[in-house]
Amino acid sequence: MRTRTLLTLTAAVAALGLTAPASAADTPVLTTADGAAVAVGDVLDASLASGTAATFYSSATGTSGISCTSSAFAATVTDNPAAPGTATESLTSHSFDTSGCTANVVGVLGVSGITVDNLPYTTSVSSDGTVSVTPGAGSAIQSTVRLRTLLGTINCVYRAPSLTGTASNADNSISFTNQQFTKASGSSLCFANAFFTAKYSPVTKGGVAVNVN
Repeated sequence: MRTRTLLTLTAAVAALGLTAPASAADTPVLTTADGAAVAVGDVLDASLASGTAATFYSSATGTSGISCTSSAFAATVTDNPAAPGTATESLTSHSFDTSGCTANVVGVLGVSGITVDNLPYTTSVSSDGTVSVTPGAGSAIQSTVRLRTLLGTINCVYRAPSLTGTASNADNSISFTNQQFTKASGSSLCFANAFFTAKYSPVTKGGVAVNVN
């Protein structure tokens, strides 16, 4: 009799939809602000946070180098597991509009172009907000900076083994601070190191902000 009562109660609870709530683990690492899961194949994009600039300075504490007020990236989601976990993306585009770039390096008149080479890169976003950008096997994260000088245009090539940033749901941003690149080639006017700092916000999918869980 007791067994029958328990079975009857269990069936009634299930029928009323009163089963235990779904575990938080059912929520993926990446969701949009309206609560929808970000799907594999979705494209995420972002531009610089309003009022900020992307900088390539010659030292981590200095202000000599290049500053750009317009930059953007786009990445395709390749995996979005349940949280807590790590989602992955393929960074397919990272651009700088050099019409908004200035340089305060001695002997440099201006910036002709900044190209991010060796794309795509793998980007991982963890539940704790850690963002990592890594190149393909046998490659490097590389940027080619073209500078106008009194002697003509020079190319400065900079490389880094990886980049580390931080994602924040406060403003749906991804920030990089003083990520060090080392000069691989270029004239003496190319500074030996380039420390990259930038904040991209908001990161969106189809215009809807993306959260990290």
